[in-house]
Amino acid sequence: MLDLPAQMTAIEISEPGGPEVLVPVTLATPQPGHGELLIEVSAAGVNRPDVLQRMGHYPPPPGAPLTPGLEIAGRVVKCGPGTTRFQEGDTVCALVACGGYAEYCVAPEANTLPIPAGLSPLEAAGLPETFFTVWTNVFQRGHLKPGEVFLVHGGTSGIGTTAIMLASAYGARVFATAGSPEKCRACEGLGAERGINYRHEDFVEAVREATGGHGADVILDMVGGDYIARNIDLAAVDGRIVMIAFLGGPSAKVNFMPVMRKRLNLTGSTLRPRSVAEKAVIARELEEHVWPLLVSGRVRPVIDSTFPLLEAAQAHQRIDQGEHIGKIILTV
Repeated sequence: MLDLPAQMTAIEISEPGGPEVLVPVTLATPQPGHGELLIEVSAAGVNRPDVLQRMGHYPPPPGAPLTPGLEIAGRVVKCGPGTTRFQEGDTVCALVACGGYAEYCVAPEANTLPIPAGLSPLEAAGLPETFFTVWTNVFQRGHLKPGEVFLVHGGTSGIGTTAIMLASAYGARVFATAGSPEKCRACEGLGAERGINYRHEDFVEAVREATGGHGADVILDMVGGDYIARNIDLAAVDGRIVMIAFLGGPSAKVNFMPVMRKRLNLTGSTLRPRSVAEKAVIARELEEHVWPLLVSGRVRPVIDSTFPLLEAAQAHQRIDQGEHIGKIILTV
């Protein structure tokens, strides 16, 4: 049994607001409950839901810590009762409901995975939130198949870079929207057939032209707003549109006749409110289908930048600016 400190440093939100409301605090070191692991955090991913929580728009689930942070990597230092797979000293990455911006974090063992061989804990900290999200939405809900046309909006975000790599690895024709020529080239470097600069091009026309009028079989959208109607316009017959965020707003005026005529499936999901058991299903499928791609090097998390834990505010400034390509990581 390791000798653990009674207290730890963590980041909390002093009040809803900008990055400056992220402040270091001293908290009691958490203890794992039944089926849980206590992980000494080496690195934690920074994600858009963290920003929404910081702004007061995405409160943590009841009973979850107020510390933000949805994904971590590090070393197991204590196993709660009922755990069976991992032992003290194992290096792992985990999806958590909250609490990642800290020196220690409790994670459900069922939502914890071994760090793929060849990846550092820093890289592994960029896996859980994005890979869980992409797998469940693109493959479980979107049913993307080899040879189909896939479009992801926000191609250089953590979700976008992951979606491009996985869809490409599974044999889809991949297109991505991004906001600059540099970002479009980055998308293409990850496997996209074409990056589309949404500031100067109409993605509907661009994808339709590139596919001979076919359109997109699966669209992963985190923009919403006026993109909703345009996605419906672009979708191929029997197409699937999966919505995971609404940076442009959740409301739109939509003509549903094309939905009927093209037999479209409009769906979406959020990850954090789902049960541990539901997330465990995603974890098992990731380990079976995606972890081998990471071990082989065919897929690799894209890291934009790293910041020490105590500079969480600067990390949020980086994500707020929207200039990042890939994941922003806090190091502990």
